[in-house]
Amino acid sequence: MSLEVKVNEGIKTAMKAKDAAGLRGLRAIKSAILLAKTDGSGKEINDEVEIKILQKLIKQRKDSLEIYEKQGREDLAVVEREEIEVIEQFLPKQLDATELEAVLAEIISRVGASSMKDMGKVMGMASKQLAGKADGKTISTVVKKLLS
Repeated sequence: MSLEVKVNEGIKTAMKAKDAAGLRGLRAIKSAILLAKTDGSGKEINDEVEIKILQKLIKQRKDSLEIYEKQGREDLAVVEREEIEVIEQFLPKQLDATELEAVLAEIISRVGASSMKDMGKVMGMASKQLAGKADGKTISTVVKKLLS
């Protein structure tokens, strides 16, 4: 079942349950999918594109959440947290820190990286292999730690 079908079903369920937070998050996903479909590129929306869309939505909300928390706007921060929670349900299971470190250590040894100069090689391969399982910022942090 495609992401779009799952989201549409989720919207119906959220409407019946009068779940405002769930409805906001699901409508954001639906909107992003519609934008991707009509962007004029003519590309088919496959699983990889769907994951990128969801990651982008979560990143946007996390950035907003950080700003709201700095400004002491808890009322707006709550809304962002709720939407992040809803959107994350559609992403594959995220790797925890130890699993991520193990995978990255294996990639580093496969590439033969030994210093920070090799970070680009490692990040390129890691980004492809871990798409949807970890965000780029976390991957970058762990790679820096392992290479230094």
